[in-house]
Amino acid sequence: MLSASADISENAVIHDSASIWHLAQVREGAHIGEGVTVGRGAYIGEGVSIGAHSKIQNYALIYEPAEIGIGVFIGPSAVLTNDQRPRAVNPDGSPKSASDWNPVGVRVLTGASIGARAVCVAPVTLGRWCMVAAGAVVTVDVPDFALVVGVPARRNGWVGRTGSQLERVKGSNDKWICTATLRNYRQVTDDKLIELDFTEDNW
Repeated sequence: MLSASADISENAVIHDSASIWHLAQVREGAHIGEGVTVGRGAYIGEGVSIGAHSKIQNYALIYEPAEIGIGVFIGPSAVLTNDQRPRAVNPDGSPKSASDWNPVGVRVLTGASIGARAVCVAPVTLGRWCMVAAGAVVTVDVPDFALVVGVPARRNGWVGRTGSQLERVKGSNDKWICTATLRNYRQVTDDKLIELDFTEDNW
């Protein structure tokens, strides 16, 4: 479903099953995958790719050259930036043009979630199934399965595929479990968690 009020470039590639709602803008060369939902007033920058079954909520801003994986959730009014040193003018006072800077992107991997009004400052990578709390400001890479909160965002625990926080296995220093799915995890380092019963599939 493509809303008549959405501003969609003729050069964007949009899967037939995608939904783009009122007042959203999709720029040239963007790729919108199967089953993707783009909410009201969201902005999808030039050449941005969004993987299948992702949800981009109302007024989220995804600036090029962001890469969004499969099954990603981006909350209302979240922002993925692309300018490391933003200025409106050059040192001589002349207005900056497209040739005066090199955009850098945010990568969001499979299953990750970004809360409402969070800001991801490029260039950062958000790992598989991680969760960024609402209002957080992400300035460094986020590990797989990490829960990050605050300004600047810091790890505050681990989450499983359902988004529920993992619980440490009793008597263990490095083993964690998701009580919702019973999947088991091991903490390899302070910033690395692996899923022990993970099988190689699309997820």
